[in-house]
Amino acid sequence: MNFKQLMQLTLIHWTKLMKVDILASGSSGNVIAIRSNQSTILVDVGIAKTKIEKRLLEKGINPTSIVAIFITHAHKDHIQGLSLANKYKIPVYASENEWKSVAGVEQDLQRKFKAGEGIGLQDFYLESFKTHHDAYEPVGYAISDFQGNKCSVCLDTGHVDNQMLEKMEFSQIYIIESNHEPNMVEVSDYPNSVKARILSHIGHLSNEQTATALSSLVQGLGEQIYLTHLSNKNNLPALAEMTTMRALMKKGFKANKHYKLEVI
Repeated sequence: MNFKQLMQLTLIHWTKLMKVDILASGSSGNVIAIRSNQSTILVDVGIAKTKIEKRLLEKGINPTSIVAIFITHAHKDHIQGLSLANKYKIPVYASENEWKSVAGVEQDLQRKFKAGEGIGLQDFYLESFKTHHDAYEPVGYAISDFQGNKCSVCLDTGHVDNQMLEKMEFSQIYIIESNHEPNMVEVSDYPNSVKARILSHIGHLSNEQTATALSSLVQGLGEQIYLTHLSNKNNLPALAEMTTMRALMKKGFKANKHYKLEVI
């Protein structure tokens, strides 16, 4: 069996065994639920606890089935609903330095790690990787299950480096921010300081940066791509979608044939 056949077989397993639900995305809040077999984890809890509970139940997920919450970084739109952890006694994982910005989580539920470390938990193995954002120690996650399925989550980063690409490669699903179009940021009514932050190397990914990263990662084997964390003021869903599709077309890949793409 060659590599392409192996990846295709893995994709078939993934569609049966790992499921992703993006419950919230954007500057108003981010929540991702990932299921494999009988276990569910959340990546970020950036909306109110009651809203998270409601959206979980709408997806058929009982909050009591959640085995862990993983935080990318401690900005409000990623941790607003952390009281969910206390209510259901869910362990919360965040990088060691990022806990400097987290309050209110019961001490016995706190789990600390250094960016780059791996974490094994029931059906999942997560590899954290350093991202580039204006937080203490922000991370992304490459999440695998024990059937060989892999999902990568990359939110809130000013650029994508080679180490990040190495951690995310060979995923069947990519959840990645496509935050803004630089020209729209430049002409926006944001203060210059905010514009500089968004466009900086520790800000957010532009459509073009996201497309470039995905063109390095996607192999055209049926991967599922979610473009997330779009700016309401400085982006358009159609623009984000077109930019990524154009980059993948240069590799000879067509949407719905070689990959699937959804803008959240």
